[in-house]
Amino acid sequence: MRKWFFISAIIVVFDLYTKHLVQNAFVYGEHLTVTSFFDLVRYHNEGAAFSFLADAGGWQKWFFTAITSVAVIVITYLIKKHHQEKLFSLALALVLGGAIGNLYDRVTLGYVVDFLFFHINDLYWPAFNVADSAICIGVGLLLLDSFKKPNR
Repeated sequence: MRKWFFISAIIVVFDLYTKHLVQNAFVYGEHLTVTSFFDLVRYHNEGAAFSFLADAGGWQKWFFTAITSVAVIVITYLIKKHHQEKLFSLALALVLGGAIGNLYDRVTLGYVVDFLFFHINDLYWPAFNVADSAICIGVGLLLLDSFKKPNR
C-alpha cells in the first residue's frame, strides 16, 4: 500500500518543484517559445479545469479547496481498500498526487500555477502543469480499469 502513496508523493514533489522553477524564472504572463507548438509560460488559474469559475469573485478558492480536500480523503480510503488492485490503485495514486499538488497552490497562493502551453498555429490548449497531467493520466487509467472490470 505504501508504494501507491509513494507514487503520489513523487507527483507532489515533482509538481511543486517545477512550479517553483517557473515562478523563479518567469513573471506572470511571460512566454518562452520552446518549439513551434509548445511554450513555457507562467499563468495563474484561480478556477478549476480550463479556468472554470476563475472570475467568480474569490469564493471559488474555498469551494475548490473543500471539494479537493474531500476528494483526497475519499481517494486515500479507496487506495487503502483496493491497494491490491494495481491499475486501479496506480490511477488513484496519480489523481491523489495531482490533487494534492494543486491543492497546495490553491491554499498557499490562492491560485494554481500553470506553465505547459501547447498550440497549433492559432489553436491553443489551456496551460496546465504536472499535477494536471497526473490527474488526466490517472483518470484515463481509471476509465481503462472500468472497462477491464465491468462488474465494479
